[in-house]
Amino acid sequence: MRERTGIIGGSGLYVIDGIDIIDHLSIDTPFGRPSDDLVLARIGDHEVVFLPRHGQYHRVPPHRINFRANIHAMKQAGVGQIISISAVGSLREDIQPGDFVLVDQFIDRTQGRAATFFDGPVVAHVSMADPVCAALSARIGEACNACGIRTHTGGSYLVMQGPQFSSRAESQLYRSWGMDVIGMTNMPEAKLAREAEICYATVAMCTDYDCWHDVEEDVSVSAIAEVMQANVHKAQAMIRALFNKPEAHVCDTGCREALAHGIFTDLKAQDDAALRPIYPLVERFL
Repeated sequence: MRERTGIIGGSGLYVIDGIDIIDHLSIDTPFGRPSDDLVLARIGDHEVVFLPRHGQYHRVPPHRINFRANIHAMKQAGVGQIISISAVGSLREDIQPGDFVLVDQFIDRTQGRAATFFDGPVVAHVSMADPVCAALSARIGEACNACGIRTHTGGSYLVMQGPQFSSRAESQLYRSWGMDVIGMTNMPEAKLAREAEICYATVAMCTDYDCWHDVEEDVSVSAIAEVMQANVHKAQAMIRALFNKPEAHVCDTGCREALAHGIFTDLKAQDDAALRPIYPLVERFL
């Protein structure tokens, strides 16, 4: 089977002209159920798996997302690369609402979220030095440029716990750290994708200036909604442009070998109970 591309974002992303819905995949994982059924679709020559991160009708808040189930389900569905599409606030004057940012780094400020598949007795330590697949991000950048989307290449995404927005002091603190955008959802998603040896890239869609800006309105749901709708249309165009090309994704940045130097435990000494939850991740080592 040809490797599939996963897209994690809002449910509106797969309402695209020219997309063929093939199936809805109801997948159980050892870590529970994902946010919703996965939507298997075909765009041109590519099979794409969509997952609404917050579930249909946005019913799962960021701190309650079952990230492990989401990534495990993607792995079961044959996904080899994930495009994460997320709404963010800007922490820089030149990143304006409506802009896209192809971030390449994260600062994880979340708490209490299950952040690994390797909770023991199998232990793994994967590198997160470069958490984004550069090859995948570059392809996304080409698609954004083809659609005329104002896009910033590179940047650091501060992942906050939520569901509340920042205080002014927090917003100014993150700006002093040199952060570029702020959101609530890309951690531990990126960490788990790396453990699953799935290429991962983020499209951060800016909706607001958080609450640091002296002139612009403070972030609010009503303010976000209007910009978000326009951003969704841009994201749909980007997805069409990305999959209009027949070539498949080729990773040369080590995402697919993350566990080769990360597993510290002798897998062959483990029993079925220890291996069952992580079997799709470690099958090639057995």
